[in-house]
Amino acid sequence: MYNLTGVDQYKLPGATLPYVLDLIPLASGLASISTDGNISLFDPSRIGAGPKRIYVTDHGNLTSARAFDAAGSVLATAGENGTVALWDLRDSATGPQSSVKVGSCGANVMSLACDLATQSVAVGTELVDYQASIVIWDIRAGPTPKVRYNEVHSDDVTELNFHPTNGNILLSGSTDGLVNVCDTRIADEDEVVIQAFNHGSSIHHAGFLNGTEVYALSHDEKLALYDLAEAREAGSATRDFGDVRPIVNCQYVANMLPKAGGGAVLGAGSQDAEMFQLVHLTKAEEWAFALDSVVGLPGAHGSEIVRGFCVFDEQQVVYTCGEDGKVRAWRPPA
Repeated sequence: MYNLTGVDQYKLPGATLPYVLDLIPLASGLASISTDGNISLFDPSRIGAGPKRIYVTDHGNLTSARAFDAAGSVLATAGENGTVALWDLRDSATGPQSSVKVGSCGANVMSLACDLATQSVAVGTELVDYQASIVIWDIRAGPTPKVRYNEVHSDDVTELNFHPTNGNILLSGSTDGLVNVCDTRIADEDEVVIQAFNHGSSIHHAGFLNGTEVYALSHDEKLALYDLAEAREAGSATRDFGDVRPIVNCQYVANMLPKAGGGAVLGAGSQDAEMFQLVHLTKAEEWAFALDSVVGLPGAHGSEIVRGFCVFDEQQVVYTCGEDGKVRAWRPPA
């Protein structure tokens, strides 16, 4: 294992320590979201100096954030009151007037996805009155959704991701154990699902590894890969890792982030060992973990869970956030 060194950190203030839920890289800085309902924008080179700006959302419980336009520093957020907002986080923008309300889906938002090419924002809701919805807006068309699906899943919609090159294709994951791939140009719910994968366990994270292959990670840490190009019985996996905890020696998995050049990085932690690891998933003849090149972050966020991470390869820096209220920066030892 190759260990990085913690070089900078910032702890959010508050009488009740907020959890830092996620980190989103933007051109203007590194944005974080936290359980106090705030967006904090950091200079990545000076995390310890604290946020350059703080934006207060009105979502109630702020649950999700995604880059709508990373180069343009536009962030999308959503939360328990069902609203979706876009935030202009450029250096010239200040204060809450920089947000634009996209619309409301009328239920607690559990997941969020954005596609700049089609100007689309999609949300997935929790199950309310026997209905969990996927709602999609074209932000150029005002607050009325362009489509709403109420029967794609039978339980909370916990993950959404647009296809990396085709913004009409949307992947969704749910606590019903299914990962569905939908063509959002189809309004008929009986026809919209073009591929369904039965993971068999409640979906924590799911997404595209490339144009045809997808991954699914369950809340009980089971990982499997699926292929849109292969028709398999009952949507079965092309590679089933099962429970990854004994494979990578961890207690939980925070997330898996696909890499632009191929493959993905699994972020896995152990509260008892106070360790967080970055484990690369690569494909030669088949997909496998590169266990000989694991990157360790010793100390991590103490005995608290790491909720989010991002990797800046060119700058050789990793950022993490967690339930200890901290954002931390990590680099190779000098």
